[in-house]
Amino acid sequence: MINGKQYVERIDALNNEVWIAGEKCTGKISELAPFKGIVKSKAALYEYQCKEENEELFRYALPHLKEAYGFSYHQPKRIKDLSNRRKATQEWARLNAGLMGRSPDYMNTLLMTLGVAAPHFAEDREAFGDNIKRLYEKARTEDLSITHTFINPQVNRSIGQYFDDSTITAAKVVEEKKEGIVIHGARLLATQGGLTDELLVLPAGGHTIDDSYIFGFMIPSNTKGLKFLCRESFCYSDSKFDHPLGSQFEEIDSIVVFDQVLVPWECVFIYKNIQTVAGMEDATGMYTFLQFQSVCRQVVKLEYTLGLCELMGDAIQIQEYEHVKQKMSEIITTLEIMKALLLASEVNSHLNQYGTLVPDSQPLKAASQYFPAVYPRIIEIIQLLGASGLISIPTEKDFNSDIQEDLAQYLQGANIEAKERVQLFRMAWDLGMSAFGSRQTQFERFFFGDPVRLAAVHYNRYYTQPYVDMVEAFLNKVGE
Repeated sequence: MINGKQYVERIDALNNEVWIAGEKCTGKISELAPFKGIVKSKAALYEYQCKEENEELFRYALPHLKEAYGFSYHQPKRIKDLSNRRKATQEWARLNAGLMGRSPDYMNTLLMTLGVAAPHFAEDREAFGDNIKRLYEKARTEDLSITHTFINPQVNRSIGQYFDDSTITAAKVVEEKKEGIVIHGARLLATQGGLTDELLVLPAGGHTIDDSYIFGFMIPSNTKGLKFLCRESFCYSDSKFDHPLGSQFEEIDSIVVFDQVLVPWECVFIYKNIQTVAGMEDATGMYTFLQFQSVCRQVVKLEYTLGLCELMGDAIQIQEYEHVKQKMSEIITTLEIMKALLLASEVNSHLNQYGTLVPDSQPLKAASQYFPAVYPRIIEIIQLLGASGLISIPTEKDFNSDIQEDLAQYLQGANIEAKERVQLFRMAWDLGMSAFGSRQTQFERFFFGDPVRLAAVHYNRYYTQPYVDMVEAFLNKVGE
């Protein structure tokens, strides 16, 4: 396992090609304003896992190897393993209020599910099985950080555009060489693009019509021709008082551009085989594990939200109003539902053909539809409870100026001083109203894709026959 210092030094040394605000980044990326907050916060996770008191929860060892590895690379085989994974994921999430959607364990978990299911990929070509196993073992040994991209650009979603090689937008194979495959085009939406060691690419959905879009590989983030084009940063200040969340946890999302990128064959584990892709979830449980990690984090996010709203209510003494209690109860109910679904997935887990204990997917699918639908309402509750207090939020500099006495008099709370009250309400504003907070809401809405499509898939794959049989048996009995 690596510590925080090692992570930062490694990312700086990569010199990835990252663009933001119309300029190519130069120098140490960990020291640049748009990125230093999230790099520092991510480094804190690595530092935390190396503390001696966290060894039992965050490390695991294999009988035939001397090294200790990070928990997220561990193949769970027992309920205890899943329970430890949940606890460790949530310990990390509590360091960032559940706001870091791409903490290292997210993609580490995905790579673990693929690596231990190497025979599935070997069914196409034996080398592909060897490749994914080696990539997994390398990432585990070096404690690599990984980002990913699964989505094609929104330019034109009609089928015809994927046959038009004169205007390539979605990344595709444009040439096959002895050394590897050449990828050209773009992909969305790499969160923390350019801030990780490697980039994992899996097939985007719905392109069985042209096998040049079917590929899976993992390459270093500084591979020649690979560019990360970042959106505007929502980290507008280093001040943790003014921007308590955005200054630390703004992850930055990027477009990934493949400019004639040569991907060596040894990095490829899927290539032009739709059967491999179609059977991937059943063989690996990859999406189920991603949902498990996400629900772990979302539970923590709700815990923080509940605590924040309780403090806001106490600061201005509104808890005794019935409408406030009703709103607080909504948050509590959401939290308890998510906790219950998470635990249900753990308790009802099952071993797959490769010896991996996979959580029950049905509760997690339910959680992954429920949370995106209810999260905007949770944010609305923050806005309603805060009211004008989320607008009257002077800055840290104001409290160090000649108007500080006025602020102390007119912005004090029922039982706290003005500066403490404003700091609390600035946190609520940063979660519920700032650019950072708005991105969080949109991020949660579409975390696993189009909610309508997810609902349809959930219905299509849900086994309803036992319940149909129950009703038919009841009706038959009534008719006797």
